[in-house]
Amino acid sequence: MKMHELYGPFSRYFRKLRNARFISAMSLTSETSVLDVGGRSQFWNSMPVKPKVTLLNICKDVNSEFPQIVASACDIPYPAQSFDIVFSNSTIEHLGTWENQKQAAKEMLRVGRQVWVQTPYRWFPVEPHLLTPFIHWFPHKYQRSLLPYTFWALIVKPSEEHCDSIWKEIRLPDVTEMKTLFPDCQILYEKCGFLIKSLVAVKRA
Repeated sequence: MKMHELYGPFSRYFRKLRNARFISAMSLTSETSVLDVGGRSQFWNSMPVKPKVTLLNICKDVNSEFPQIVASACDIPYPAQSFDIVFSNSTIEHLGTWENQKQAAKEMLRVGRQVWVQTPYRWFPVEPHLLTPFIHWFPHKYQRSLLPYTFWALIVKPSEEHCDSIWKEIRLPDVTEMKTLFPDCQILYEKCGFLIKSLVAVKRA
């Protein structure tokens, strides 16, 4: 079984709910300009409303029909308030360090008149990238030695280099950190049962 086969139905269910909330909260229309930081075209092709999307990634998506810019989230090459909305879905936790996350948040707030930034929540019991309970609650220095025993590793069978990359890359924020990163934003909670699964920082015009 591949990762998307195991995690796909769960992800699609929550994404559908999140997308409906995003469209309603941000009054999204086909004329809304959106910079998607870290996104892919497949996401927007599944949306019931198709805004004017530009994708920003560190690598070009050769299959995308949307305009693209190759750049870092920490250095977005657009003037202030260039877009109606800066959107980011499960990206800021991939930036590795607190300093990188602070810089990316600053850039997204600068470039967008509104923002919608979602991230998995640190204190949800299951680490969503590794599909494994509690590993992300251990001190970071111990997490690397546990990676080969995660459900992710059993399915993907990653190389040592890939494990190193994941270990250095993932840093899940908590509520206090999201409020620090996005001080003028409302923090929305996405729940799974009674537990907070994800956080969304929202700034409306």
